[in-house]
Amino acid sequence: MYNEQMYALGSKRSTIREIFEYAKQRADEIGAENVFDFSIGNPSVPAPKAVDECIRRLLDQTPSVELHGYTSAQGDRGVREKIAANFAKRFGVSLTADDLYMTCGAAASLTITLRALTNAGDEFLVFAPYFPEYRVFVEATGASLRVLPCDPNTLQPDLESLEKALNPRVKGVLINSPNNPSGVVYGAETLQKLAEILRKKSAEYGAPIYWISDEPYRELVYDTKTVVGCPMAYYDDTVVCYSYSKSLSMPGERIGYIAISPTATDNRALYAAVCGAGRSLGYVCAPALFQRVAAECDGLTADLGVYKRNRDLLYNALTEYGFKCVYPDGAFYLFVQAAEGSAKAFCERAKKQELLFVAGDDFGCEGYVRIAYCVPTEKIERALPRFQALAEEYGLRKK
Repeated sequence: MYNEQMYALGSKRSTIREIFEYAKQRADEIGAENVFDFSIGNPSVPAPKAVDECIRRLLDQTPSVELHGYTSAQGDRGVREKIAANFAKRFGVSLTADDLYMTCGAAASLTITLRALTNAGDEFLVFAPYFPEYRVFVEATGASLRVLPCDPNTLQPDLESLEKALNPRVKGVLINSPNNPSGVVYGAETLQKLAEILRKKSAEYGAPIYWISDEPYRELVYDTKTVVGCPMAYYDDTVVCYSYSKSLSMPGERIGYIAISPTATDNRALYAAVCGAGRSLGYVCAPALFQRVAAECDGLTADLGVYKRNRDLLYNALTEYGFKCVYPDGAFYLFVQAAEGSAKAFCERAKKQELLFVAGDDFGCEGYVRIAYCVPTEKIERALPRFQALAEEYGLRKK
């Protein structure tokens, strides 16, 4: 017989994918221009020209067998040296090629890292709101996931709840900043306090509690006053899981990395465990061509000005119409309070206006919906009358 747990995962898509598929079906029925799909975080801004130019150059100048052949399981050494050197320069952390493991995007980075760390009975902590696949990834290792609350006014992590929840079974705390689904960025003070709590509890238990930092939106910060700190600068036992999907607008190419702090406890043993976890999960090596593209284009971004413009347009309009949401400093999502008690009911009513959102229940925050504004600006402009009509249905007042 097949595995019942895997059947359950495969027979029902995630909520986000369900809405994405509904949007395609609805587009076939009434025309794509009449459907306003804000459900999925698929970058709408083209990759930087340097990405395409790099691909062409590699195809023209690199022998095919070399370009498309296997690399080392942990990634081509030259690639890792370039990325590690750039990481060290940007964040002031002495990362080397031997601390870096190339992956098929952030999802692979997370699943490999969790597999490398987990023993029977382990527990991982995450703050709401959180990306729903975290639960899938954690529970697939046999560990358990506990969701901690956030501050309801700011959606920043509730660090008092973290201190209370930590216990000797906790192997790691999973952090995502800039955050999906809220767009909230954890500031330097938050990171410093988090590090202090983890150091204190690690010393108390006599074993490291790992800080796993999921960073696919690291570069997507729109206000110069907002500073995204590097967790490794605050805490030794840190593992960074990164993806180029959002920064370089190439989510379909599946390329990213795991970076292990050079000062982590038993750094070499942890790196070997990561290599072993990748092997056990069947990752022979990350895509060879895009390893090289990532190394050449590391630190570049797509045109983030488009996302900033979209954020400002949508946030200002929705708050003017009477909707409530926390101002997002990064990523490309608004996390909006549903205008009625049930976020799912709110989403259903929005469908009558052909507006498609994701209910926040799966993100660990009931009463909210996620709106992804990584869409053409023109789509937002055409959708605004629909948002206004929805607000009027609920009797929301303008400011």
